[in-house]
Amino acid sequence: MRCAFAACRTISRVYHLVVDGFRDKALKAARFAGEVVAETLWPTRCAVCDALGSVLCERCAKALKNVDWWRACHRCGSPFGRVQCDLCNPVALDRIGRDDLPYAGCASAVLFDEAAGRLVRVFKDQGEQRLSVVMADMMARMVPPDWRFDAVAFVPATLAAARYRGFDHAQLVARDVSSRLDSACIEALARPKTRDQRALTGRQRIANLAGRFRALDRPMPNRLLLVDDVYTTGATLCAATDALLAAGCCKVYCLTFARV
Repeated sequence: MRCAFAACRTISRVYHLVVDGFRDKALKAARFAGEVVAETLWPTRCAVCDALGSVLCERCAKALKNVDWWRACHRCGSPFGRVQCDLCNPVALDRIGRDDLPYAGCASAVLFDEAAGRLVRVFKDQGEQRLSVVMADMMARMVPPDWRFDAVAFVPATLAAARYRGFDHAQLVARDVSSRLDSACIEALARPKTRDQRALTGRQRIANLAGRFRALDRPMPNRLLLVDDVYTTGATLCAATDALLAAGCCKVYCLTFARV
């Protein structure tokens, strides 16, 4: 009786392995067929120049203006602030109502120009999510070797923006950055209720974000790498860092794709 039961169980296992194997192959074949159809109807084009072939062609990738780490301020990441920073000196900080910057360091991959701006818009507003990998590759290379962090977090989009786009752009980039840095990606901040920042002046951005970020009610790592897409005035990163430090983080580093 036991032998018969064991034989039936073995046959059942073999059957399920065979069925699961066929199912996996069928799913892969269907996914591949879908990609072929999509590529035929809507061929991949460069986000910057619209050339066929890839989401960012080699020519446009080389034309992006990379931030030179040796010329950038190692405190705030200003592209040309290594000797005398134009953004984190006392006079500049006073304009934004601060005595010091809350984050321990900041770095960016490229300067924000017409090409970088178009790339970001195609990613965020036109839903070309494959650009996340491209941006994350550039960003991960800019992380200084002496930065020590326990996890990667991101500046969340508002609920309205995430629903409109169908995804949270910063979360997507943060996941790709974390995989390249072999670190965990966590949700640390609640979604803010703010106006869209792109149409606001520097002072309006500061007022718009004052006290709007809130850390989630969970234990926070001692050190975090905070990811966002564009550094404009620094108001967003400062406000988000303030919330993380108030929640128990000891040190926050910031990383963005583009720097205005």
